[in-house]
Amino acid sequence: MSEDRINAHVFVSGTVQGVYYRASTRDAAEERDVDGWVRNLDDGRVEAVFEGPESAVEEMIEWCHTGSPAASVESVEAEYGEPTGESGFRIRY
Repeated sequence: MSEDRINAHVFVSGTVQGVYYRASTRDAAEERDVDGWVRNLDDGRVEAVFEGPESAVEEMIEWCHTGSPAASVESVEAEYGEPTGESGFRIRY
């Protein structure tokens, strides 16, 4: 049986822009079959939505604490909600 899908809305603070954080997030999500998106915010944070099986979404949130090799993550905030039907994973601009 497949796990229930969950949705997590995540905000990542630190040195997370200009360090391939979004591309690395996309790659990590695709490896785990997690749907959603990631984008830079004007305030220097990265925002992401992860949707998929609970264990895979939790892995992505854990991954965000480290992120890309050049990133320096200070904090990760996650808010959980109902799945919205995300399909595929993309970088938003």
